[in-house]
Amino acid sequence: MAQLMGGSLFSTAPGGFHPFRAELVASYCRISGPTKLHSFQELGAKASEIHGNSIACNRASVLRSNKKSVIQAILQSEREIETTNGITTRGLRGQLNKVVLAYSGGLDTSVIVPWLRENYGCEVVCFTADVGQGVMELEGLEKKARASGACQLVVKDLKEEFVRDYIFPCLRAGAVYERKYLLGTSMARPVIAKAMVDVAKEVGADAVSHGCTGKGNDQVRFELAFFALNPNLNVVAPWREWDITGREDAIEYAKKHNVPVPVTKKSIYSRDRNLWHLSHEGDILEDPANEPKKDMYMISTDPEDAPNEPEYVEIGIVGGLPVSINGEVLSPASLLTKVNEIGGKHGIGRIDMVENRLVGMKSRGVYETPGGTILFAATRELESLTLDRETIQVKDSLALKYAELVYAGRWFDPLRESMDAFMEKITETTTGSVTLKLYKGSVHVVSRRSQYSLYREDISSFENGQIYNQADAAGFIRLYGLPTRVRAMLHKDI
Repeated sequence: MAQLMGGSLFSTAPGGFHPFRAELVASYCRISGPTKLHSFQELGAKASEIHGNSIACNRASVLRSNKKSVIQAILQSEREIETTNGITTRGLRGQLNKVVLAYSGGLDTSVIVPWLRENYGCEVVCFTADVGQGVMELEGLEKKARASGACQLVVKDLKEEFVRDYIFPCLRAGAVYERKYLLGTSMARPVIAKAMVDVAKEVGADAVSHGCTGKGNDQVRFELAFFALNPNLNVVAPWREWDITGREDAIEYAKKHNVPVPVTKKSIYSRDRNLWHLSHEGDILEDPANEPKKDMYMISTDPEDAPNEPEYVEIGIVGGLPVSINGEVLSPASLLTKVNEIGGKHGIGRIDMVENRLVGMKSRGVYETPGGTILFAATRELESLTLDRETIQVKDSLALKYAELVYAGRWFDPLRESMDAFMEKITETTTGSVTLKLYKGSVHVVSRRSQYSLYREDISSFENGQIYNQADAAGFIRLYGLPTRVRAMLHKDI
């Protein structure tokens, strides 16, 4: 699986905070395998499919190349053009002008750069999205990209947009996939794909590319987003086309094309990290019977080693979305960063699960989601005060479908967008605060407050009151239980 890396508090962006909530915030603060090809003839004889706009290339069309110069290698700092006897040189699989590649700087994406140039005769613009994967993952990327043959590296900080417009809507909807997964990777892909489409427009690219394997979910998530945002873009997925089958093949290809092989130590796990979570797959985790090793975890303390004293945190919520921690109003990304630190210290948010991938197979993964686990507990608990029974039941049923859509890469579908409008509407009064007790991997709710609470102590009290007369319950029970009595009478007669 490819390791891809990637506002203001009251942004008017869809699914984010809205200006009218400023007053509510102030109020709250006051109260609290490809087919292997062996020869040029085979390459010429086989058609190449580029998903998006389909481009077919065969041997005859290669021989009828137009007499135009084609850029073989280009750097921003030096505009050099290489040609072959004045004849247009097509790639082995077709011809593209410029491709935007989702780039991490690792071995796979470093190799994809020369592979795209060789097979599609194109310039390659590397794109990296900062979605909170950490500074170490971003260091030296431009040097790596240029050394691999890219003409440009574009890096965009998407952390605030990621949390505000993707994470928080899922949080408000209560979206959890298969009872456990808080959709960390699933939510990150559409924000990265959207940025890639934007960059493609900015640099005049006619194609986008990713390093996702043909077995995973991410290829679907990226490509459905590309289709939704710009159906005219071609999509190139090297893992579904090339004959590179593993790390050794990739290293050999890199050496052959003078691409510096990344010297970083190869992790035995496949990991994906962003501001919401860190996932682990592979190695011993491929056997569901194996317990994860203690040293595998990276952003959360082992609950056994967590502080022996509990910590209390208060989460302020406006319209179903977190806005503050311990009374301090923060931007979405800043708030999540702070809650992650607190939760990680107490070993919060470790999940070990076997999930059903979209492509049909089962997969075992371990997730660390400290901040997300805390925020989910807080928002869900506040809803117990502000939403009635029927609304909660409908919301929970829709949350399952919402999670499935996000997991399956259908973020930009009208159905999800319509469901999001519903979630925003019914959580308008989900405003208040929730205090949580964190202790050795556990999260306990100890306090909840809301100015829109439907809870009435004078009604819920065991004492008789003017609104609720306990004697009225007898008539209610007789009517409510009428079907049960009729059924029992029928069986008795029989």
